[in-house]
Amino acid sequence: MTVFSRIDKYWRIVATGLCFSLFGIGALCLTFIIFPTLTFTAKNAQQREMRVQLIIQRSFLLFCKTMHYSRAIRYQFDGAELLKNDKSCLIIANHPSLIDYVLIASQLPQCDCIVKAALWHNPFIRGIVRAAGYIPNREPEAFLEECSDKLNSGNVLLVFPEGTRTTSGIKSKLQRGAAQIAVRSESDLRIIHVTVTPSFLTKEAKWYQVPDVRPFFHVQVKDKVAIAPYIEDADSSSSAARNVNRFLDTALYPQNKFKTSKENK
Repeated sequence: MTVFSRIDKYWRIVATGLCFSLFGIGALCLTFIIFPTLTFTAKNAQQREMRVQLIIQRSFLLFCKTMHYSRAIRYQFDGAELLKNDKSCLIIANHPSLIDYVLIASQLPQCDCIVKAALWHNPFIRGIVRAAGYIPNREPEAFLEECSDKLNSGNVLLVFPEGTRTTSGIKSKLQRGAAQIAVRSESDLRIIHVTVTPSFLTKEAKWYQVPDVRPFFHVQVKDKVAIAPYIEDADSSSSAARNVNRFLDTALYPQNKFKTSKENK
């Protein structure tokens, strides 16, 4: 590694730390200053949530640009314009890094999200997820009902079907929640595929373990997939969900399709 490469790597460690520090400070400001003001001025919960989600989108966009211009990362969106007209749509994405949600939500003025119940007790995050009307992953029936209500009202819902960040070297396995939501709400699917080269902010690595070269995040927005054929061709909602899940497995992780076909030979 050259002297310049070493300096660049050390700087990216500093830049990454500064960016996440700003993220934490920004989250606290939104939680205790901005969002309480919106709560008092909004006419109803729906208006409050829409305002909060718009602020989140703009804040995430600023954060992404800060990471880019500070040289912590590079990123590129292909097909982001396709998201502008999506309504009553389930956005399905793979999850290779910590900031996938931030990158995708930075392009969506309205975006509901499923969050772990534990985040409702996190001092940095709980005010944001509550004000934004995000959906806690809790008792299955109530959870599915709330997701369906959001989608049927015209909202966009972002879901990472794997439920957690991808672990390098381990075959990705999807939970069936995303497929069940799609079938239950009869909502079409928008597929988003995220790649990170080299890997960065993974589940098994610390934030300061930056690679030798600047990470590149490539976010590809794919065509919308109609849910109706999966429902019509199935003899039950469970069967339809299984078929949707099989499709998502190959759409999000093409390497799984290759491995499966190779194993069957």
